[in-house]
Amino acid sequence: MKALKRLSNSTLGLLLFLGLGIVAGTLVRPAGVAAYVVGQIYLALVNMAAVPLLVVAMFFGLRQLMALAHPELRIGSMLSLAFALVALCAVCGALVGFSAAPGAHLADGARAQLGQVVLKSSSDAEDLRMPLLGAAGPGRTLSAISLRDVAPDNFYRVLADGRGLSILTCTILFGMAFAALSSAQTRLLNSVFESIYRTFETIIEHANLLLPVLVFGSAAHVAEQTSGATLGAMSGFLLGFVLCALLLSCVAIAAIAARAGVPLARAMTLLKAPMLVGLTSGSATAPIPHTIEAMSTRLGFSRGVAELVVPFGAVFVRAGSALYFALATVFVANLYGRPLDAGDIAMVAAASTFAAFVSAGQSGVAGVGYAGIVLSTLQLPVEAAGVLFVAIDLICEGPRNLLSLLSVCTVVALVSAGLPSERVSTPDAHAVPGPDAVFRFAFNRMQLALATGCVVTVGMLIVLMGIGVGAK
Repeated sequence: MKALKRLSNSTLGLLLFLGLGIVAGTLVRPAGVAAYVVGQIYLALVNMAAVPLLVVAMFFGLRQLMALAHPELRIGSMLSLAFALVALCAVCGALVGFSAAPGAHLADGARAQLGQVVLKSSSDAEDLRMPLLGAAGPGRTLSAISLRDVAPDNFYRVLADGRGLSILTCTILFGMAFAALSSAQTRLLNSVFESIYRTFETIIEHANLLLPVLVFGSAAHVAEQTSGATLGAMSGFLLGFVLCALLLSCVAIAAIAARAGVPLARAMTLLKAPMLVGLTSGSATAPIPHTIEAMSTRLGFSRGVAELVVPFGAVFVRAGSALYFALATVFVANLYGRPLDAGDIAMVAAASTFAAFVSAGQSGVAGVGYAGIVLSTLQLPVEAAGVLFVAIDLICEGPRNLLSLLSVCTVVALVSAGLPSERVSTPDAHAVPGPDAVFRFAFNRMQLALATGCVVTVGMLIVLMGIGVGAK
């Protein structure tokens, strides 16, 4: 178990499994398929445990936040910073796309390859579904947030469906009512919530031991399903997105380190576990327990703020998606020869910010579909572009989740520098012990024998004195 835990927290180990997965997907297909199935089981376990954990963590976060000074100011600051960071990432994506111009200078062979991918997808008759008698089934359109998402009529139904935005709305309402009760009224419920929290935290911690298998299976799946020619044709977009996401992630870590008062390398070490989980798991909710632990216990920020912002940000603060939508739109515009001016860039940034918030609670391919909101503002083909980005989504999902995760951590760091009672002070080896220091006495065998003899002698003298006093 310890070896698996070290392996799942090892950057070099995960990179090794990534390389092995690429080789397996190219040469040994059955091994990659089996590992991919195990990876999907991991995601199912994490999502099963993450939803109740999100609910309970927000209950505790709201209660602790209401006990802090100026809670309304903190909540307003959280919302403002979250919106500002998402908008900033969208602006960065639009500007990077405008300056680097991915897709503008593709070779004829690359354009032909992308055209073949689009034509092959559009000619596949098995992808066509026609609902009869207006029965749309459980699926929902990707147009916008409906009223039931914002104000659901049944909390248990949205829990069963796993609709993150609806769960978040209900959790905030119940959490505010829970925070308004006195400690005496909620003492028993607090113990129940604490047990639930620790239980699901343990489930996710043990499920994360399967991270190497997930990395291996995902790499094998991408290597098997995506041709090298398609990756080469999309390399300009992939390189620009990954580099921009990593650069913005480094800026976020630097801001967290400055706010916590620790060196940059130390902050990266303390955030290593949630970053690895966010980068490799493909789930925005899997790093929640690691992130809360790292931001509160290790970096010393307010646990109440962390328990409220981290689950909220996992659903809403989608800075990585905003960057992705903006850069993807500029790529498609360059691919189709659509010139962009300053007004178009501003429109792309604004639409990407809107699409990032509208896609709250969606992940993977379902989240990629919301790029159509941004593409439609420039009258660009939505279906053809969606096919191209679905083909490379597994590669972009890790950097996208990592940037969103670190943006949430930045909000926690900027809103609260931590309470003195919640900071974990590191002991100084050169510090002089104070008056409350505990001293330990150590004896060798000779000293112990001498001390024992003295104790026996004193005891015999006391006995003799008692006999003498009694004889008188």
